[in-house]
Amino acid sequence: MSNEIRQYLVENKYNTAPDDTYTHIDEWKEWYQGDVEKFHRYKVFNGVSTKEEKRYKLGMAKKVCEDWANLLLNEKVAIKAGDYEERLQEVLDNNNFLVRANQLIEMAFALGTGAIVEYLDGEEVMIDYIRADMIYPLSWDNGDIIECAFGSIRVIDGNEVIYLQIHRKGNLEDREDAELYYIENKYIDRKESKELAPPEGVIPLVSTGYDKPLFQIITPNICNNIDFDSPLGVSVFANAIDQLKGCDLVYDSYMNEFVLGRKRILVPISLAKMQMEKDGVAAPAFDASDTVYYQMPGDRDSNLKLTEVDMSIRANEHELAVQRSLDVLALKTGLGTGRYQFDSSGVKTATEVISDKSDLYQNRQKNAIIVNAALIDMVEAIAFLDAGREVEVFIDFDDSIIEDTNTTIDKNIKLVQGGLRSKLTAIMEINKCTEEEAMKELERIAGDNQITGQDVDWTDMGDNKKAEEEETDNPDQEGSEVEDESSEEPAGSRDNR
Repeated sequence: MSNEIRQYLVENKYNTAPDDTYTHIDEWKEWYQGDVEKFHRYKVFNGVSTKEEKRYKLGMAKKVCEDWANLLLNEKVAIKAGDYEERLQEVLDNNNFLVRANQLIEMAFALGTGAIVEYLDGEEVMIDYIRADMIYPLSWDNGDIIECAFGSIRVIDGNEVIYLQIHRKGNLEDREDAELYYIENKYIDRKESKELAPPEGVIPLVSTGYDKPLFQIITPNICNNIDFDSPLGVSVFANAIDQLKGCDLVYDSYMNEFVLGRKRILVPISLAKMQMEKDGVAAPAFDASDTVYYQMPGDRDSNLKLTEVDMSIRANEHELAVQRSLDVLALKTGLGTGRYQFDSSGVKTATEVISDKSDLYQNRQKNAIIVNAALIDMVEAIAFLDAGREVEVFIDFDDSIIEDTNTTIDKNIKLVQGGLRSKLTAIMEINKCTEEEAMKELERIAGDNQITGQDVDWTDMGDNKKAEEEETDNPDQEGSEVEDESSEEPAGSRDNR
């Protein structure tokens, strides 16, 4: 399909780049799906004939992409949008965003590129989630895709039709503002390669009235070393194909160790075949369908006896090799060594505390930059389509895998007490909120008399202040007497004294 769409775009004078990245997408897709025919199918010659075999596999390409999606966009990620937040959540829920966006990042890390596209269906804001083989950049600047076409296959009246949604920036003659975007909806008959009239209700040309694209591109934050000038990304395992092969080769050998190492008992032919006796035919001593026994050819009078063949299984050596293969793969895909553990239950993700100096932490923060920018642009586009307004957006990523919440609070308390951080900044980091929200929280705290204009410990709950006021009102009494007296007074009497 990709070749058909690219050919149509070129013939209709859309600027598309010759891109070698597309030729690799199919290979990445095979590894992601876990079945690469030219690798997982192989032949073995046993001395008599050639036998086709299917390799056992771990399926680590998908596992790596799943982990990256969970690290970047999980249920703990919060999108802050001020007073628009409640309505935003409705739009996201209507589009199953939490599930589909996580799946999109998984696919983007597998195939190199993914896209979020917003549009209006009547009065409702809709979100599409597009994978790499449906994305066709038309123009880009400094790595950012400015104009783009999105293609898919649809069936209309029983015929396969290519649907193209083309986002371009204002070069129409009748446009007053050349900085605004418009969208072209095109339908092409796949068999005859000719353009069709859009179905009823579909407008061929739509002005968005928006000076930003209604799509956001997500890629792994790594360089495309297949085509240096391509705006498309590469799979997170694009440079770890050999390591994926290594994992499957070792695991295949490990599994075959048990298949080929099954216990066998060699049985003389004299005991395995029917034997003639004077009073009739006797049954064989062993069941011919039992796979434990192996019939050895020979004469009835041979000295061959029942012989047990019990091959030793090299389980420990294979398990160590599988673990080493997993460590190298995790390192090559940015997850750091030690990410995966192989034991009797299979491959599992290790429980770990991620330090801010680890490879995983640094790569996770690097990839979060692209996801953060895409989510902010997405929310701004939704707010424009839904309410025609601008919003301030803040993305709170799940940092619990990196730093415990209590650790964050303790760190901020120490910095504030040491005069190295403002209370406003501390609240912003602890609550993961915007400056405006943090200021409102400060005002609420001040209203509760927990923070005053004086230079006091911001963690003080007010006990010291109360004791000082009581000493001022009763200068001749000891502090302990004041405390005893205050405990006997009815509530509010001290305020009326």
